Amino acid sequence: MRVLTGIQSSGKPHLGNIIGAVLPALADGQQSGNPAFHFIADLHSLTTSREGALRRENTSSVAAAWLAFGCDPNKDVLYRQSRAPAVTELTWYLSCFTPDGLLARAHSFKDKSSNLSDVNAGLFIYPVLMAADILLYQASRIPVGKDQKQHIEITRDIAKVFNNHYGQTFVLPEPVIREEIMTIPGLDGRKMSKSYNNYIDIFQSDKGLKQVICRIVTDSTPVNEPKNPDQCSVFALYRAVASEQETVDMREQYLAGRIGYGAAKDQLYKMLLSKFGDQRERYSTLMSRPKIIEEALQAGETKARAVAQETIVAVRDHLGF
Repeated sequence: MRVLTGIQSSGKPHLGNIIGAVLPALADGQQSGNPAFHFIADLHSLTTSREGALRRENTSSVAAAWLAFGCDPNKDVLYRQSRAPAVTELTWYLSCFTPDGLLARAHSFKDKSSNLSDVNAGLFIYPVLMAADILLYQASRIPVGKDQKQHIEITRDIAKVFNNHYGQTFVLPEPVIREEIMTIPGLDGRKMSKSYNNYIDIFQSDKGLKQVICRIVTDSTPVNEPKNPDQCSVFALYRAVASEQETVDMREQYLAGRIGYGAAKDQLYKMLLSKFGDQRERYSTLMSRPKIIEEALQAGETKARAVAQETIVAVRDHLGF
């Protein structure tokens, strides 16, 4: 059983990435007892960003975040997607087994298809590259948010077509969707996303973090009036990082009108500093020592290429190459 998770190199991982992807992936990897594969999807980021220097900087940021939250390069496999080039070869092979109608129904394409100037061929075949990311490493468990479930289903469909034609070649992956992990809201109430520029960067300075939290949109309910915690982004974010008892206490304050939104934001700010203080410090140290990051990535990439080679050799043999 192999766990695999990827995060795009489109910027520092934000709070939603940490809660929804990094922490669950690390937990699943520990439970599986096998090395977990954590990759930085630098090839995927090319669909939206063409700046090489920025991509390298973002890649280091993502790697530092994984390491800061406990990814162990001596046990797990942390690697840049592009440094195992067999993934692009497999993407071409799989694309020849993928009907265009399947890709046209993918959310990653449909969400932007209303503005065709935003759509390139890379975005259209994004699910095939994602399938190659998974199938190349024979991963069986893929921790994803609910919005990514469709891509895992597409991966399974592609793998089934190939397996039916050539015999058992690829492991069929299963999405790991933790129902207890809610969709993390951004500053404006929509899903936290770099695309919406509504994210919380937990690695920024204390002052910067506080300023961002103060920008969370709330309604105009007076300070001493009861408030609905289930309709408040501040409470949702607090609940995502607080303990069960801390969440219960905050809910009671909302319902009783004993807390205003300003005070709630201050409690969220203090909770983030307390919850992620060690990780923030480790991240800062790692970013100041890029050699450590590079060594961890290169070690992971050596392991990743070895696994990828076994799969791609078998695929080539089936295809007659």
